[in-house]
This record gives sequence, C-alpha cells and structure tokens, in this order.
Amino acid sequence: MRAPAVAGQFYPRSKNDLEREISRCFAGVPAVEKDVLGAVVPHAGYMYSGNTAAYVYSALPKADTFVMLGPNHTGYGSPVSVSSETWSTPLGEVSSDREFIKALPKRIIDLDESAHKYEHSIEVQLPFLQHRFRDFSIVPVCMGMQDEETAMEVGMELAEAVRKVNKKVVIIASSDFTHYKPDKVARENDAYYIQSILDFDVAGFYRKLYERNASVCGYGAIAAMLAATKSLGAKKAMLLKYSTSGDTTGDLAAVVGYAGIVVE
Repeated sequence: MRAPAVAGQFYPRSKNDLEREISRCFAGVPAVEKDVLGAVVPHAGYMYSGNTAAYVYSALPKADTFVMLGPNHTGYGSPVSVSSETWSTPLGEVSSDREFIKALPKRIIDLDESAHKYEHSIEVQLPFLQHRFRDFSIVPVCMGMQDEETAMEVGMELAEAVRKVNKKVVIIASSDFTHYKPDKVARENDAYYIQSILDFDVAGFYRKLYERNASVCGYGAIAAMLAATKSLGAKKAMLLKYSTSGDTTGDLAAVVGYAGIVVE
C-alpha cells in the first residue's frame, strides 16, 4: 500500500475537509466533458492550483485507466519508474492497473516503488479523480530523467501498452510551469512554452525550455504525454485555464505558473 505522503501539506488530511476543499476548487468550473486522450495539470497546494486543475478534471471522460506521469522531485528510485501498488488517500484507495503495467515493454520504464514513496506530483491528482469517478485504476509513472529522448521513449512505451489493452485510457502529465519569477515574466514565458504544447511540437518545446533556462518541473512528463497521445491519434490541444500563485496570494514578485491543458 502506498500511503499518503503529503496529506495535511498540499491538501487536507481529513476526508470531510478534503471533500470541501475539492468542491471549492470546482466552484464555477464549467462541466463540459470532452473526448480527452491526454492532459496537463498542476500539482501545487490546492489553494494555489486546485481551481486550474479542476478545469481539466471537469473535462475528463470516464476512463478505465488513468496513466499519471509526474516528475521525480525527491531523487529516489529508478530514472523512470512505475508503481504497481494500491494508493491510499483520505478519500479511499485506488488500485494500479497491473494488466496495463504488464503490457508495458519496459525498455526504459522500470517497476520500482521507492521513487514514488515521498513524491507528491502524482499523489495530489488522485483526490480529483476520486471526486469525479468511482471505478478506475491508475498507472503511476515517476520520471527522474526528463530529456527529450527519454520522454519520447516513455511516450512510445505507453502508446504500445494502450494498443495492447482493450481499455479507455487517459494520460495525465503532472507539471507546474515557471517557478519564482515576477508574474508578468512567468505569464510571458509560460505562454511561449504552452504554444509548443498546443502545436504538439516536442522538439520546439525543448528548444524553448533550454533557450529561456525554464523552471517547468514536469517538462518530460508533458513531452511523454504528447508523444503518446499523438501516436494514438490526438489531433488538437486546448488551454482551458492558466493562473499563477499570485492570483491567490496577491504577491506578484515571485510566482509559480499553472496551466490546465487537454489533448483530444
């Protein structure tokens, strides 16, 4: 069992408080379900990025399996690792899709639990899925290596596994955008990066990241999601919501950027 590592930090520890907080995140968010194959969602504390995340979760269709791609902030474990454990949150338990995990070619994705033990980028997404859906499983993939070659290989592995299993699968990339820049700079830089995501231009995305010494933390997860969904026939991507931490705190001197993007 993978126990919660950041309950009481990024989101409330008690079930009732967590349900109230998630309901607050969804307040005023249009519930327009789309035929989503992939998405980008932020992973900060709910008070900062929860509303932006809710724009994506409100658009998701019901799926059998949600592949959850997140960066490895802790440095533990294999460079790219999948967890097959059952994950626990204050809202209950979510099982990993072992059939899907078995279908992975595992050329680059290792089965390794240690990378996931303290990592928050995937954990914080699960209560949103639990709020929206009752019966689903997950494939949690933690990426310590996020270079372009690795991301493309991860994307191809995921696409290969999707083709093997007869299931509805949605691939979610967990990432925040610019970190600790003035609000105006963060918004301009993030718009520059996001345009490449909307264009499915992975090479251009990496070029822009290097060009501006970007602090986008889950860039490899985003690129892997784009590679997988494009291989599976995705045709368009849409930015549903962009915000910064300054929208919550009022402090525009050093913000973190958050984007909610869906791929169809």
